[in-house]
Amino acid sequence: MNHKPAPPQNRTFAKSMRSAMTEAELKLWNEVRGNRLMGMKFRRQMPIGGYIADFACPSLKLIVEIDGSQHGRDGKLRADASRSAALENLGWEVLRFWNDDVLNDIGNVCQHIVLVAEQRKTANQRR
Repeated sequence: MNHKPAPPQNRTFAKSMRSAMTEAELKLWNEVRGNRLMGMKFRRQMPIGGYIADFACPSLKLIVEIDGSQHGRDGKLRADASRSAALENLGWEVLRFWNDDVLNDIGNVCQHIVLVAEQRKTANQRR
């Protein structure tokens, strides 16, 4: 897989974030770790393109972000949109879920991830 190595400070920061996961991140991690979700391999707090993705499935170039209420503020919405656009320009698809969705409706969150993953697999097979 072609990629640009992550800067050392991003790798260090990502490592520290893995040991300080939010409740919502931990709940989703418990659903996707160890290829539990339809055999997809996810990595948590993965440096990609100058950013750190909450969860990433490199084989499908699929990123899952879990956002708290601070992401609903105007400045953060613009920053998140810019970040998503940059990652999408690198060929990744970015899914965003609110903390509350993960905490209160993990089944539908996982179902949506699987649906998008299946669409990406189908698209990749057509290429």
